Amino acid sequence: MSTSTPDERLRRWRLVLGGAAAEGTGRTLSGTDAAMDAALAALYDSADGGGERRGGLGGSAPSVARWLGDIRGYFPRSVVRVMQRDAIDRLGLAALLLEPETLEAVEPDVHLVGTLLSLNEALGETTRETARAVVRKVVADLEARLASRTRAAVTGALDRSARISRPRHRDIDWDRTLRANLRHYLPEHRTVVPERLIGHGRASRAVRKEVVLCVDQSASMAASVVYASVFGAVLASLRAVATRLVVFDTSVVDLTDVLDDPVDVLFGTRLGGGTDINRALAYCQSRITRPADTVVVLVSDLYEGGIRDEMLRRVAAMRASGVEFVALLALSDDGAPAHDREHAAALAALGVPAFACTPDLFPEVMAAALERRPLPLPDPV
Repeated sequence: MSTSTPDERLRRWRLVLGGAAAEGTGRTLSGTDAAMDAALAALYDSADGGGERRGGLGGSAPSVARWLGDIRGYFPRSVVRVMQRDAIDRLGLAALLLEPETLEAVEPDVHLVGTLLSLNEALGETTRETARAVVRKVVADLEARLASRTRAAVTGALDRSARISRPRHRDIDWDRTLRANLRHYLPEHRTVVPERLIGHGRASRAVRKEVVLCVDQSASMAASVVYASVFGAVLASLRAVATRLVVFDTSVVDLTDVLDDPVDVLFGTRLGGGTDINRALAYCQSRITRPADTVVVLVSDLYEGGIRDEMLRRVAAMRASGVEFVALLALSDDGAPAHDREHAAALAALGVPAFACTPDLFPEVMAAALERRPLPLPDPV
């Protein structure tokens, strides 16, 4: 429980309630508190009885840039990001993000990147360079957070799946062999008798698995597109995994050739438009050459605008050929998304669970899929 004084609690309620005539605190603000209140009022004060908004950020990039600078000074980063998202939704801030001055003042995060990508075609050359710098900062932060765990999980899964029981001498994994044979320790000889040898095949450095990330780029999937691009780049950096990234709306774009730079990947997407999952899966299916060694990850809310029954038949055919198929309703931190429950149930009937996945869980999901073991499913959505 909070140990704040009654006066402090009254101050906080005043900031929350906004000082309207009937709000009941009777508290007057000054100094920093008054400045914080003005920043909140600019965004959250609703229209009054006459229909006029009491708040507002004004119509110019300089005034928005000042407001963005103010909230970064008054509030923690997590709150700033929420206020920025609300400003985009409530006050049309997206249009002013086309100005470099505004972009330089924002707190970069995944949702801001999604907004910038949706504005991609409207960005001028100067603004585009500023936008790329913002996106690159977010991507670098995500890679620092997620890359090492992803590489470790996937590499471990590949090692386990490639383990063999009759290795050549040069391929014996002595650490695992000793641990597996400890029960055969002979005290009188102070040695372990390795009745079972564990090692890796000589081709362990070759490409052993193929991963296809098929990502819906409709507007509702913006955060998922950002995370999928980062994960795609990380997977592509692993020699033993051949990674393909395909994004789609009603058309299909293969971004595999630019996977070494997630920023190029993101600016190659086009957020918005319709959805044709069947067409996207048809393209992915045509690129699969080793079904038994392939994992297809469909990232989509499953609102299909194409041919539903053909889409389901295609998933069934891929699974029958040996492909491991995973359906993620979202790849983001936003929780349970809106999705087509009928299509999710149809996939589940084919043995493909459809669930929302946080970025922190994705390495474990990918590792389980590569090893063909049960996926670490979160709570049902």
